Amino acid sequence: MADPQADAGEDRDRRRRARAGRRQEHADRRQAHGQAVTDALRAEDGAATPQTLEAGRLLFAGECGFVWGATKLGDLPGPDLPEVAFAGRSNVGKSSLVNALTGRNTLARVSNTPGRTQQLNFFNLADRLMLVDLPGYGFAKVSKDKVAQWVHLTETYLAGRPNLKRVLVLIDSRHGPKAPDEAAMKLLDQSAVSYQIILTKTDKLKPHELAASMKAVAEAIRPHVAAHPVIMPTSAEAGAGIAELRATLATLGKPAAIG
Repeated sequence: MADPQADAGEDRDRRRRARAGRRQEHADRRQAHGQAVTDALRAEDGAATPQTLEAGRLLFAGECGFVWGATKLGDLPGPDLPEVAFAGRSNVGKSSLVNALTGRNTLARVSNTPGRTQQLNFFNLADRLMLVDLPGYGFAKVSKDKVAQWVHLTETYLAGRPNLKRVLVLIDSRHGPKAPDEAAMKLLDQSAVSYQIILTKTDKLKPHELAASMKAVAEAIRPHVAAHPVIMPTSAEAGAGIAELRATLATLGKPAAIG
């Protein structure tokens, strides 16, 4: 005769083992993806050293807070700190990447509705670097006049900001550069503003797909004179490539105070 208590106990054990198996499978996938990103960075000559990784860690361990949201040129804060701007199509993951870099889940507002970033948002990082979250291009559910206003503000900012050290152009690794990305890169070329391609959402790709994506993007940016040669793959969700990007950004900020 079956023992209900024994059967229930065996059922709990099976569920527990299944949960443990799923957790291990998830951990294995994250580890494999992290290794794929590391391998891709090495191939790009973008691998960080222990020293630069530590410099990036220390910078992003500092205080980071929202400073200002600019909707017109007169609203821009003074050019007192070096700035790095985050640009990309709507829903490419700009706000998620800012949050992942700073380790603060709510610093930059994340939304499933494309085009929710409707101003230039400035974040002060440890009084050494200003992070600037730009409005995404494409998909914004607002009037054409409002979109034109954003475009004018963003283009004027990018072309005339003396302390802008680099623009990070975020591209969804699954789709590659689209026409709006090409237009943004052309503008940056014409304005002689240095920019670097950051691939997002790489956890959605298998290692061979990531390698193919990076190769295709490298070919696409070859004609662009202001593009940084190193393409950086990242995943805000899995954390892959975040430490390496921090290390890169640390080289663009003010030096750390001594003592």
